[in-house]
Amino acid sequence: MSPAPASLKWRLEPVVEADFESLLALRIAALQESLERLGRFDPARARARFQAGFEPAFMHHIVSAGSGQRLGFFTVKPRPEGQVLRLEHLYLSPAAQGHGAGSWVMEHIKRQARLSACEISLGALKLSRSNDFYQAHGFQQVAEQEFDVEYRWSPAMELRT
Repeated sequence: MSPAPASLKWRLEPVVEADFESLLALRIAALQESLERLGRFDPARARARFQAGFEPAFMHHIVSAGSGQRLGFFTVKPRPEGQVLRLEHLYLSPAAQGHGAGSWVMEHIKRQARLSACEISLGALKLSRSNDFYQAHGFQQVAEQEFDVEYRWSPAMELRT
């Protein structure tokens, strides 16, 4: 029997205000190891940063279609300068990583960008495994700060590869 198509394995659900604590816990679990490598893990700072950018209207849960279990979440916001979508969060629980859900979400976000004729920008922590993930999905590094690496992707990049 062949595996189910990705479109049947996962689905998206909206985020509501009441989801804040569970999403914060998931974000901390996903980021803690990388933040510790940088000497930057601080639960109070993690809470404040997440709370400052918590906008459920731009957020989705990543849900296992089979079990209904919430595996992660992502946030995509249009940038004020236009023609750019900002991927602010893409987190999967550690147990859900490496099974294709992140790639499925990335294709969903890229499809949105193509339909809107937008680029996608994002930042990833230095020394995080997420850098390999974003590069594997065609994102190009455009800047580097003290603790973060900035990436960009555009539909035009696909035409060059």
